Amino acid sequence: MLDIKIVRDNTDKVIEALKNRGESTGILDKILKIEGERRDVLAVVEDLRQSRNRLSQEIGHLKKEGREAAGLLSEAKTISDKITDKENSLRELEERTLQELLLVPNIPDESVPVGRNETDNKELRIWGSRPEFSFEPKNHWDIGESLDILDFDRASKISGARFVINKGAGAKLERALMNFMLNLHTKEHGYTEIFPPILVNKESMTGTGQLPKFEEDLFRENSKGLYLIPTAEVPVTNIHRDEILREEDLPIYYTAYTPCFRKEAGSYGKDTRGMIRQHQFNKVELVKFVKPEDSFNELEALTNNAEEVLKRLGLHYRVLALCTGDMGFSAAKTYDLEVWFPAQQKFREISSCSNFTDFQARRASIRFKKTGKKGTEFVHTLNGSGLAIGRTCAAILENFQQEDGSVIIPDALRHFMGTDKIELRVKS
Repeated sequence: MLDIKIVRDNTDKVIEALKNRGESTGILDKILKIEGERRDVLAVVEDLRQSRNRLSQEIGHLKKEGREAAGLLSEAKTISDKITDKENSLRELEERTLQELLLVPNIPDESVPVGRNETDNKELRIWGSRPEFSFEPKNHWDIGESLDILDFDRASKISGARFVINKGAGAKLERALMNFMLNLHTKEHGYTEIFPPILVNKESMTGTGQLPKFEEDLFRENSKGLYLIPTAEVPVTNIHRDEILREEDLPIYYTAYTPCFRKEAGSYGKDTRGMIRQHQFNKVELVKFVKPEDSFNELEALTNNAEEVLKRLGLHYRVLALCTGDMGFSAAKTYDLEVWFPAQQKFREISSCSNFTDFQARRASIRFKKTGKKGTEFVHTLNGSGLAIGRTCAAILENFQQEDGSVIIPDALRHFMGTDKIELRVKS
């Protein structure tokens, strides 16, 4: 959430940010109108408080002199009643402002390229090279079905479209990837592993920016008003909601494996086959709480942590700086990692790494106290996929497929898989 002072005092900056994002600026008119009303009421309240204070002093003098003060007491009570009424109005206006501010996206950092959509994203670097095949490479869903390790038809029977059953080596590959990623991030990158709840309340979803604007993309359990998480970002970031951290405890790094759930609203007809766009998928998430002055350097480090997964798996990928029009609602700056899919002959997103500056911390009230100084500041929060497991599984199937239909397991996973190859098991 943006600071109302920025909206009020730097309106032109916010208008420019909204235009660069391709968003309507109309919401600012509403916020500024409410804020204008609030400031008018506040001025009245302050005048009334001064009048009450003056009367209180006069009443005190009269009582000291033993004189009658009934008239002034009655006048003071009338003013107090007016103050109470105006303070109630003030709270209502403040709440209305807050609800409108929750709908305003973050301001992109100055280093973010200005653009309308994904075609304006900036490629920063490429790692590795595209695999070469002496045969026509297959899509991962065809590979998985021919090896009997992915079953989309039975998953559809159980749950509907956009679900998959991983079986045998397919299930083991997902588990191997989860363990490999968590071990890498905890043992070498300094993250603390978390296994959080996957049902969260409205306050948690609001804190990280999914609510109120993106409710249509969330699965909700109506009896208790809980939501299935779209990413571990939500519960892990909210670990420190409504807390004041100590400066010496920062930075804090967390990593978490969770299943994730998304309705994929608005994606009708997109990626209807395969594991790219599922309603349920597994992911390892990276989350950071850092001091404001460190957050952009921490973004570079977090992105490198996610890249290291792809490097060790030997997967060809590129890094993009997202433009203003393609960036997420809460982000101030985002890098996307895209891995090569040979059957589709294109790069596909496998991780987004973002710095949210104080946007989430302000919504979730996550502060820190500087050593030896008065007051508190909002922390900066960051997160990124480290990585999306289903998409990584799909990338491995496509990039390491063999002409005989088998799939070579990357060296980094062989310890977890207990084998160097997935091949069709012929029943005797």
